[in-house]
Amino acid sequence: MTTRVIVVDDQAMVRAGFAALLAAQSDIDVVGDAEDGLRGVELSRRTHPDVVLMDVRMPEMDGLEAARQLLSPPPGVVHRPKVLMLTTFDVDDYVYEALRAGASGFLLKDAPPADLISAVRIVAAGEALLAPSVTRRLIADFARQRPAPRKDRESLRLNGLTPRETEVLELIARGLSNQEIAADLVLAEQTVKTHIGRVLAKLDLRDRAQAVIFAYESGLVTPGDR
Repeated sequence: MTTRVIVVDDQAMVRAGFAALLAAQSDIDVVGDAEDGLRGVELSRRTHPDVVLMDVRMPEMDGLEAARQLLSPPPGVVHRPKVLMLTTFDVDDYVYEALRAGASGFLLKDAPPADLISAVRIVAAGEALLAPSVTRRLIADFARQRPAPRKDRESLRLNGLTPRETEVLELIARGLSNQEIAADLVLAEQTVKTHIGRVLAKLDLRDRAQAVIFAYESGLVTPGDR
């Protein structure tokens, strides 16, 4: 099955480079590109891509607002692509808000080509892309600036998890991969995936990205924890 992708970035060379790299893959079809968020939303509505590679900072409309419009479309618009944010460390706050808006993850713009290709495939498959090394800094740094955790409603939702599921959620929020969680808890990786699926279902969360945010906002994990 071919994954349809559009690239939204205000730098022409970046758009061309990413498009050429992805188009060279037999399972990826680049169906267009746009130079800002406004045109990216319009292009997405016309071409119905599976994945939108979205830069954060752009003229006319930034990537955050574009992601909101794509992921919470107006009545009558049923297409919702997966959105993969392209970022650098200096826009952490924007990426956090993008994840809350429904983006499936983020990728550093200077990541190796193989990581970009893998990221598109991961997101297209319905999984969230949160690079562990980046997650620890991104979420923790921004969480330090957030108001006190909303522990009332979220705590009640946490009570519905088993002790093992709570452990798994905590390790997800600390930026561990499935393989690392399996090693930490001495479990099979498939068992970890099963636990993650149950956590998402019980907490009514869409993906791993939302699980990380929930863990911080509920107070299960706090900035600076190890």
